[in-house]
Amino acid sequence: MKHLMRSLALAAVACGSSLTLTNCAGTYGGYGKPNMGTTPTTEERSLQISSEPTGNFYYGRRYFVYKTRFWGYLRKPRQPWSEAALVIMNENSTYQPDRLPEDGPYDERHGYDQNYNYKITGSYTGRKIYDPNSNLFLPEFRATSFKLIDRSPGWLFSPADHYNPSVITLTNRSVQMPR
Repeated sequence: MKHLMRSLALAAVACGSSLTLTNCAGTYGGYGKPNMGTTPTTEERSLQISSEPTGNFYYGRRYFVYKTRFWGYLRKPRQPWSEAALVIMNENSTYQPDRLPEDGPYDERHGYDQNYNYKITGSYTGRKIYDPNSNLFLPEFRATSFKLIDRSPGWLFSPADHYNPSVITLTNRSVQMPR
């Protein structure tokens, strides 16, 4: 009986600790306070997306994380960002806008366009490419053109987004993070 009571007490402490830690991490997704802006509002973003022009192109949001080789998120016009795909760019047709050295002045190096919004033409190749630094298999997209739309579009998936250039913090349901 004494052993059973002790086991129950330990289980209660473990459960309580787990709930507390989960709750704290859940506040900001476990990555830190939001730092990508709170504008537009969720409603304004939905309205923007629902009134976008349509066509044979994609909207792309550059997502740069040191040492990874994915490009960012792509979505079809009028599709929410929550359904966007994290992609690796195939540069056989054209180079991505930040095809620059990884060192050098901030605005003249690979990744300078973090969170820029683009209108991109091209197509998916049907291949999945492995990015060893993120441990993800991602769809390959062959772009034929990039047109800058916005240098400061705000948050990507939620006003609670936190960007960290050293860790993958911005994911949606299409990205299956390794365990």
